[in-house]
Amino acid sequence: MDEHVIEALGKTRVKIKNGKVIEVGEPKIEYCPIFDKYRGIKKLTSKNVKENIEFRINDFGFCTGERTLRMQDFLSFGVSETLNTAVEAGEIDVVVTVCEGCGTVILTEPELIQGIGGRVSGLVSTTPLEDVINALGVENILNSETAEINQIEGVIKAIEMGFEKIAVTLVSAADAKKIRELEKQNPNVKIYIFVAHVTQISEEDAENLFKYADVITGCASKCVREIGEDKSHFRAGESIPIYGVTEDGKKFLEMRIKKIGGLKDKKDPQLPKPLL
Repeated sequence: MDEHVIEALGKTRVKIKNGKVIEVGEPKIEYCPIFDKYRGIKKLTSKNVKENIEFRINDFGFCTGERTLRMQDFLSFGVSETLNTAVEAGEIDVVVTVCEGCGTVILTEPELIQGIGGRVSGLVSTTPLEDVINALGVENILNSETAEINQIEGVIKAIEMGFEKIAVTLVSAADAKKIRELEKQNPNVKIYIFVAHVTQISEEDAENLFKYADVITGCASKCVREIGEDKSHFRAGESIPIYGVTEDGKKFLEMRIKKIGGLKDKKDPQLPKPLL
């Protein structure tokens, strides 16, 4: 029996068991411009969150053994798209990220990075899905028996596999600090930290993320947006800004912007409501 817990659109906690949505919490965000643009959702409710997750299950096998793992580049802009471009260009060797049914995974193929990262919401916990594990390869999964999510151990595994330019996706300031300590212990390795899913983060954690991360998404975080603007970091996007905190982060975002032919200015950008 498989069980997967995610924080989906609106940071709504959702539990999926055997391909069925069995629990849906209350959205913490009422409005998300991304889901308005792509799905026409004007107000997030438990009902339309459930419908969206059911759509993902039916459309690409989300949280099931029928999961479609690869996805072509549709020239949109986000963390997985930026990682995809950097790997394609040889600026990053490998991405340590997460996938339902596998937990922490180590990926080198741009289409896998896009197909997994671009379609998974904040993954809280997951259990093994044998078909997905076999499709990705047991050797590319941190723990195929438990589908453990542990990004620090994932980076250690990537180093042991011989990779030197490693990107990792995180949601935790504490993990970001530990990753930087790990980098110091491995002078031949460069680690790039990409942070997403920061809605409701504390001010202290937001400050720490800006100390350690290369790229941070604004999501619906009041603190991240305030710090990002105050410190005049490179920013791409308006409704959901992405900040290039370091020179490397800025470079990766600029590479992606160049690939998609630039970002259009929005006359009246809609923000998530409320910012938390």
